[in-house]
Amino acid sequence: MARRTDAQSSAPHGADSHDLIRVHGARENNLKDVSVEIPKRRLTVFTGVSGSGKSSLVFDTIAAESQRLINETYSAFVQGFMPTLARPEVDVLDGLTTAIIVDQQRMGSDLRSTVGTATDANAMLRILFSRLGRPHIGSPKAFSFNVASISGAGAVTLERAGQTVKERRSFSITGGMCPRCEGRGSVTDLDLTQLYDDSKSLNEGALTIPGYKSGGWNYRLYTESGLVDPDKPIRKYTKKELHSFLYLEPTRMKIAGINMTYEGLIPRVQKSMLNKDKEAMQPHIRAFVERAVTFTACPDCGGTRLTEAARSSKIGGISIADACAMQISDLAEWVRGLDEPSVAPLLASLQQTLDSFVEIGLGYLSLERPSGTLSGGEAQRVKMIRHLGSSLTDVTYVFDEPTIGLHPHDIQRMNGLLLRLRDKGNTVLVVEHKPETIAIADHVVDLGPGAGTAGGTVCFEGTVEGLRNGGTITGRHFGDRASLKKAVRKPTGALEIRGASAHNLRDVDVDIPLGVLCVVTGVAGSGKSSLIHGSVPASEGVVSVDQAPVRGSRRSNPATYTGLLDPIRKAFAAANDVKPALFSANSEGACPTCNGAGVVYTDLAMMAGVATLCEECEGKRFQAAVLEYHLGGRDISEVLAMSVTEAEEFFGAGEAKTPAAHRILGRLADVGLGYLSLGQPLTTLSGGERQRLKLATHMADKGGVYVLDEPTAGLHLADVEHLLGLLDRLVDSGKSVIVVEHHQAVMAHADWIIDLGPGAGHDGGRIVFEGTPADLVAARSTLTGEHLSAYVGG
Repeated sequence: MARRTDAQSSAPHGADSHDLIRVHGARENNLKDVSVEIPKRRLTVFTGVSGSGKSSLVFDTIAAESQRLINETYSAFVQGFMPTLARPEVDVLDGLTTAIIVDQQRMGSDLRSTVGTATDANAMLRILFSRLGRPHIGSPKAFSFNVASISGAGAVTLERAGQTVKERRSFSITGGMCPRCEGRGSVTDLDLTQLYDDSKSLNEGALTIPGYKSGGWNYRLYTESGLVDPDKPIRKYTKKELHSFLYLEPTRMKIAGINMTYEGLIPRVQKSMLNKDKEAMQPHIRAFVERAVTFTACPDCGGTRLTEAARSSKIGGISIADACAMQISDLAEWVRGLDEPSVAPLLASLQQTLDSFVEIGLGYLSLERPSGTLSGGEAQRVKMIRHLGSSLTDVTYVFDEPTIGLHPHDIQRMNGLLLRLRDKGNTVLVVEHKPETIAIADHVVDLGPGAGTAGGTVCFEGTVEGLRNGGTITGRHFGDRASLKKAVRKPTGALEIRGASAHNLRDVDVDIPLGVLCVVTGVAGSGKSSLIHGSVPASEGVVSVDQAPVRGSRRSNPATYTGLLDPIRKAFAAANDVKPALFSANSEGACPTCNGAGVVYTDLAMMAGVATLCEECEGKRFQAAVLEYHLGGRDISEVLAMSVTEAEEFFGAGEAKTPAAHRILGRLADVGLGYLSLGQPLTTLSGGERQRLKLATHMADKGGVYVLDEPTAGLHLADVEHLLGLLDRLVDSGKSVIVVEHHQAVMAHADWIIDLGPGAGHDGGRIVFEGTPADLVAARSTLTGEHLSAYVGG
């Protein structure tokens, strides 16, 4: 009997047999019936060219199904308040654990959102000051710049013991919001000289605002209101006339026999233009807003967003505004020095959060930094902070390029964090291109072989060593090293920056050479973006391609985003002698059943909505009558189904020859997007594809200086070579290219390098090297020099 018990105990327990996440038959986006087995409690890296299907497998299949299953454990009532998720297109998903997603989505650009509010550090500081601050001014709300002070009083009627009783009640909330700027820290002023020419009368065309043309309704509202004399120059208006013209509250009146709402010019412009997202504006309106609006620090709170009372309460001479303005590494030291047993648990928790910032390489930030100003890499690391000290184990952590925006010096630190999460017993899934991070993987899944329709299959699964010898694109390029240029270009001029002091810059003087490929580098937080975006003037000749996300709904596609659809619609209209609007799925040509979406959405409340292919148009999005019209033997839906490469050939010659469309398609092919189909929804594009789509649209801008912010973000090792060729072509065509970048291949390829540092935050903000890459490698005097030297084998 005893022997049998021993035999049973040596057999593996049934619970230990679930050591794999099994995926069978995944078909999301471009995946072609993908089946993989991923080991649990290991670090698995997913790699492959941009658009090969990595995100579709990791985020849209594995992580999405895990989140959907967790949401289903809540009651139907709670699910009604949560985002509804459809089951991914996959046959079998086994062995899933709870997924925590740390993606590259930029944090909200709301003016009230700061690093402190996004990480709960501010919430803990507010409690600390409400307990220890002297003088005591109130609850934690009194230190919050998102809570306004309110008070009120009045009579309330209530039923008591069968009788109706009236009682007087009053209430008051003491908030910390500065009343002048409403907690935003800055106030906006309109430059009136940009709105009108006061030497002219309205009838002489005084208004200079886009959309306010003489004779138009926006103009007639003022000329025919009867409140001002349209023939009198604006500078001669009486006080009453000027107030009516500029500030009058909305008033209903008859103008030209029509009932209309008259409103002063300033509130009207603020509502119609200033309250909108700048990115979504048309270029000429955005240019006007940039000219007419000035942002200045609030004179009442000095930009701290807080009331005078909140700033007066201090702990050891430090107010909450001072604490939020400190560099986080310094704030952590200050908190460590507080010894107060009554709030010991709070101090310990705050200390852990602040130490996590330092450990993850963000000690140079301050809690008052607006979260919308963080780069993609910084935002992702801020999101990681709440998971670092977590006691959870057996969780699946999903990372989307965690090394984005990191200097080679910082990548080692990130690798250590990923390994630490794994060693606590978690499954770590990472989508990554950097060889330094792929090298630490326990398991590698390589997707490809190409992008878009040419991808979506698993090319390799196994160890890093197996990948090196596997013969896939990733394997072949794994050991790639760009060499230093034998000869560098000579500058044709210089862009002079003098006394730059934005953020952590220390009165920097530098000449950025023009007519060459200039790379600005340095560790994360050394001041690169502050120098380039803060000091290079956004004049007519400067084209800036930053990391802001591409905006667009599921109705947007590469053809609409790049403006390619306009010449195509006109070509179809001219060939068939009909209106161009018929060839838009968002306008007159839309299928009436699905309104041009191609699918019919059925909302099922707290259940996942169902999208079914439209039976009327079979997913083509257009009315049947529109598809009767052809250009070069193709209808509009067939043209939108073409890839960029096919379309370039189609519009390049023959009956369909359209030079305007051919030029745009040439730019898309130049940035390596030849495989994209013209009608593919923008929401299905990967991060790298969106970045390159943005670059393609800006290549048409008439500018002599191109400023690119980390163009290698989301690019595979093989694609970086393509990008370097594109940058070279831009420079050879007479442009000046300034690149903010950490990728050693781009540094090695540069004509000139400007290196900032030596550290981050107040340890940075200085120029530590200017010169050619060869000189930087030879000197090895900076962190960048050491890493670049090791990279090129110097």
